[in-house]
Amino acid sequence: MLGAEYHFRDKVRVGILGATGAVGQKFVQLLADHPWFELVALAASERSVGKRYSQAVNWILNTPLPEAVGEMEVSNCTPDLPCNIVFSGLDASVAGEIEMAFAEKGYVVVSNARNYRMAQHVPLLIPEVNPDHLELLHHQTTKGKIVTNPNCSVIGLALALKPLDQHFGVEAVHVTTLQAVSGAGYPGVASLDILDNVIPFISGEEDKVETEPQKILGKLHNDRIHPAAFKISAQCNRVAVTDGHMACISVKFAHKPTPQEMIAAWESFTSEAQILNLPTAPLKPIHYFAAQNYPQPRLHRNLDNGMSIAVGRLQPCSLFDYKFVVLSHNTMRGAAGCAVLNAELLMKKGFVFW
Repeated sequence: MLGAEYHFRDKVRVGILGATGAVGQKFVQLLADHPWFELVALAASERSVGKRYSQAVNWILNTPLPEAVGEMEVSNCTPDLPCNIVFSGLDASVAGEIEMAFAEKGYVVVSNARNYRMAQHVPLLIPEVNPDHLELLHHQTTKGKIVTNPNCSVIGLALALKPLDQHFGVEAVHVTTLQAVSGAGYPGVASLDILDNVIPFISGEEDKVETEPQKILGKLHNDRIHPAAFKISAQCNRVAVTDGHMACISVKFAHKPTPQEMIAAWESFTSEAQILNLPTAPLKPIHYFAAQNYPQPRLHRNLDNGMSIAVGRLQPCSLFDYKFVVLSHNTMRGAAGCAVLNAELLMKKGFVFW
């Protein structure tokens, strides 16, 4: 039955849309030797179609391109791929129409794009935070399904807020982000713009940070999410760091905790993703660091293969109750890694058949 936990033996055949882009390459890296998924299809724009993947891609990751994947032929982004799930690393300018075409043909679309994140019946999913929102899939009318993961900065923010809201009730949030250049894709920000500089503007980013967490932390009732009631004020900046988005956060609570209670809430936080032993799930979603100069991108972005977040600098706030710093790996936890984890949860919960 759809949505019932399912036990499986064979690998699920998967494909990647936008396979030559930065997020698409990260999908390749994560899926090439995945224990549950078999990568059988790579799709990209017309200029890449018909080429071997190794010829079509400008491989920018720090591990070699898997040889077998490099020999695969690139296909069109049309819903005739020989797979059950497609991971979308498409740019938002084209993702909406293509992803819907795949969903209408019966594919499960696991998307990193923003196009359907706020749609009423589409889960905006972080498996550790809101796995119950998968119930929205029962109300999608397409033959297939669409699931999205949040904005790369929102994932770290929502993970840090989840145990706090659960225990103490969040009433207001102010966040200033310091976002890595890899978040802009490739080739991304011009070197003469970012070197020796901070850019205090990322198009559309502040709106996402101010609206997506309310859906993620909202309550499911029947066929819709009732957004969380607290407001968020966000300022987003691009900084000269390769990977790792940092967020400086101030929070007001309905029931003000002690610092020790906040740390305990973070440290003890566990999730269904861990209980279900999903392959990409971090052993510990949230790590708190007491050292006054932690977290730092170079030191902490790769915690649990980049799937954990690092929290530190907890202090009283003279405007709200407390302030602290969160660090997350934006291309792993904030993009491809979260999408793969979402697909693992879909499989384990029986929303994918093959």
